Amino acid sequence: MLSVAIIGSGPAELIPDLSKYREEIDIWIGADRGALVAIQNHLKLAHAIGDFDSVDETELLTIKNYAKHIELYPVEKDKTDLELALQKALSLSPSTVYLMGVTGGRMDHTLINIQLLNQLKEENIHGIIVDQYNRIEQFHPGTHMVERDATYPTISFVPLTTEVKGLTLKGFYYPLTEATIIMGSTLSISNKLIANSGTFSFMKGIVLVVRSRG
Repeated sequence: MLSVAIIGSGPAELIPDLSKYREEIDIWIGADRGALVAIQNHLKLAHAIGDFDSVDETELLTIKNYAKHIELYPVEKDKTDLELALQKALSLSPSTVYLMGVTGGRMDHTLINIQLLNQLKEENIHGIIVDQYNRIEQFHPGTHMVERDATYPTISFVPLTTEVKGLTLKGFYYPLTEATIIMGSTLSISNKLIANSGTFSFMKGIVLVVRSRG
């Protein structure tokens, strides 16, 4: 079971405490300035990927000297640095990919980065976006367990499709039984577990599970 983490160029104040993931992550990848963040946090940077237009020459030299492998791309290209890093991660056949430093700043980047979770799901790889305030995961129909996390206690279920059918929540403060949630509905927002674990299940659609602070 291989775990890969990609660090993007998102605002530094939103990047989570990377030391908490040091033992959990097998391979670290830095996308653009994210490579420098990995170095600053004394992580074993396996791959540095991007056009590196967000670092100066001295910082780029540091990245070149520190990273085990580096891939330089032109500024004008068809894919973002993060998607190029994601392709590298996919080539490693991981079971889980964490995306950090991919939220905040430009809203278009945040939205498309969340949609990158779909690429991982199509490859049967579990993708997790983590920042200081949120943990975001994408789920397809079935029954799924969720455990209490004191860091991100609030749990919301956001439809990514026009509707999600049969959403059932057990072990939550606000339970649901086979509810149909349409895109734009707030019915399944801001819930909490009442025990150490609970389950959610649904029959049709795609759900984004967003766990947040407070």
